[in-house]
Amino acid sequence: MHPQVPSITPTELTEALTSERPPLVLDVREADELATTPFPGALHIPLGQLQLRHTELPTGQPIAVLCRSGTRSAYATSFLISEGFEAVNIADGILACQS
Repeated sequence: MHPQVPSITPTELTEALTSERPPLVLDVREADELATTPFPGALHIPLGQLQLRHTELPTGQPIAVLCRSGTRSAYATSFLISEGFEAVNIADGILACQS
């Protein structure tokens, strides 16, 4: 079971991306997953590298976290919140974004 974290739907993400304060989309999938289902414009940091690389993320911008189905991104969102970032999980991941 993944942690309970703030989430947004793909529809809400689309709206947020055109808002005055758009989120950075952080894709925590592995490189081979990106090849088959990319998310244009997303920053890629695999979940296994996030603890070491989270300092690469902007602190004043909201972050929407993406994975395949929403589980890894929920863990990443929980970690980012614990580090003081404004982060939300993209509910159901890239699978929901494609439907």
